[in-house]
Amino acid sequence: MQADTTVHVVTIFDRLARSEAGKGTVHIHQSEDIRAMVGAHKYGENVEQEGENTFLKIPGYRAQVFSGNNQRKSKDEAFKKEEEIKELFPDIPTYVTYNAPFWKLRVGDFRSHEEAYQLMRQLMEAFPAYAKEMYIVKEEVKIPLN
Repeated sequence: MQADTTVHVVTIFDRLARSEAGKGTVHIHQSEDIRAMVGAHKYGENVEQEGENTFLKIPGYRAQVFSGNNQRKSKDEAFKKEEEIKELFPDIPTYVTYNAPFWKLRVGDFRSHEEAYQLMRQLMEAFPAYAKEMYIVKEEVKIPLN
């Protein structure tokens, strides 16, 4: 399977004119010559498309909630904890991964350690039984572009 090598170009004009719920609409009338002179940011392999959503993959942080290597129980425990977290925090992305021999549950997509730490503190308050094994990890995260 070949990777998509399409380069997506997003200009400042595109960013300003995009439509967002609850916000006003910006109309930009600019000649193509001016548009060509203004810098553009090019995204290549760091962009991921999921349905209608586009994400930029960058180095960032997540809160690790669980890690276990018991082949019989760890997978079920990771998914059980993920379900419990999604009930209280439905808008925060969760990731269950397997990297032999460990099943891991990581939560969030944050640019800074501080943002991930704030979420981890909320998780510790909501799930005190999990608090002992929670910590912040550095990982590639997905930031929404649209």
